[in-house]
Amino acid sequence: MCCMTTLSAEITARRQPAAAPTEWAPLVILMTGTFVFVLDFFIVNVALPSIQHGLHAGAATVEWVVAGYGLTTAATLITGGRLGDRYGRRRVFASGLALFVLTSAACALATSGAELVIARLAQGVAAGVMAPNILAILGVVYTGARRMRAISVYGMVMGLAATTGQLIGGLLVRSDIGGLGWRAIFWINVPIGIAALAAMRRVPESRDARGGRLDVLGILLVTAGLTAVILPLLDGRQHGWPAWSWICLALAPPLLAGFAGYQRALARSGRTPLVNPADLAARGPAAGLFTQLVFWCQQAASYLFLALYLQYGRGQSALESGLTFTALAAGYLTTSSFAPPLTVRFGRRVILGGALVAAAGDLALAGAVHAGTSAATALLVPGLFLIGAGQGLCITPLTTTVLSYATPTTAGTISGMLSTMQQVGNAIGVAVLGVVFFGAVDRGYDVAFEDSLFATAGLLVVVAALTRLLPKPQAS
Repeated sequence: MCCMTTLSAEITARRQPAAAPTEWAPLVILMTGTFVFVLDFFIVNVALPSIQHGLHAGAATVEWVVAGYGLTTAATLITGGRLGDRYGRRRVFASGLALFVLTSAACALATSGAELVIARLAQGVAAGVMAPNILAILGVVYTGARRMRAISVYGMVMGLAATTGQLIGGLLVRSDIGGLGWRAIFWINVPIGIAALAAMRRVPESRDARGGRLDVLGILLVTAGLTAVILPLLDGRQHGWPAWSWICLALAPPLLAGFAGYQRALARSGRTPLVNPADLAARGPAAGLFTQLVFWCQQAASYLFLALYLQYGRGQSALESGLTFTALAAGYLTTSSFAPPLTVRFGRRVILGGALVAAAGDLALAGAVHAGTSAATALLVPGLFLIGAGQGLCITPLTTTVLSYATPTTAGTISGMLSTMQQVGNAIGVAVLGVVFFGAVDRGYDVAFEDSLFATAGLLVVVAALTRLLPKPQAS
């Protein structure tokens, strides 16, 4: 979704001349891609009942509309980053965005559940090609204070796309613009994407000067390994953990170990691996990527369970639940704009504080849920606001801390790994925390949601503890 500076470097950077408006044009274009690919992970949830009714689709098809996008996105991210390094980040980003526009139209035009699932799988590939190059381009185009502002905007856009996705989806489905119904949630990507593509020449081109042949075997190994992890986690629970899901999970470690070994062998022989182990060997990237994984294990899961609780536990419509989400969005917006300068001053303590604030929000929300489903929705607001505020203090600082170790030659690799940890964390969180949530649904959605909140609060405490492993961000 890139360097953080130390305080002295930040003071120096502030002496740079103010950026001309045209210098921020690349940021606007890149944030367009950020918004649509994050939005489409969340916006579809509120439209699922309409999709199922309109296409006469079964439950398994609807599950794949959600899971398929996450699966192919996660499996493509590392490859997307390396393709950008090799062939040009602007070129690959533009290609991914163009494919995203086409596949969004295909989703909107689907006449059956099977067609929609295939289009969503392809849309996820497009997102996986596009996403890592956004961060890589930001790290090359902007330096010093401008880079900090750019990453801050990236974090805000990503968070707002996630927190407002429910509201935007509810508004589009409720408005039924032109009789499109649920199809509008996909059509909305088309004019936005076309506008960004028309202005793409404003984005400077960059690439890895080291060149080298594309590591095709590495792509196959990492794609197979990530799929073997994510596919059973996304789809196994719904089918009662059949034999194939356990076989996939058993195959994942040797596939990923084989990928890692092959990458080391390529690096030793002087060839160009898909992921150079040396790029991730330092304590900063390794600790940051693991912290990123744990943080996102609770992020997407908490949004999903909140949506289910509001609609099924409290009987809210898609639009009403989207409006409830705005309390979370308000908390995120309040803190995310201040997170970068706070990190300059306080370093990893900002992430620690953000994780604890979000955990406190989970506990406050659990207390409101404990009051019963008949309690006023207003009682949920304080907890939701704290969750959003805590996330705003975590996402941008964590992203910039990891990316502070990226160079022009490694930006695509580290960006791809960072985005991959996010998507893998999403899948693991939904699967593992789903056992907690869905295992308690028979006792009521309020009980299930309360149990899941205790679990997500526990994960946030782990994130807070992991910040002790994070070194200070490197200076630009």
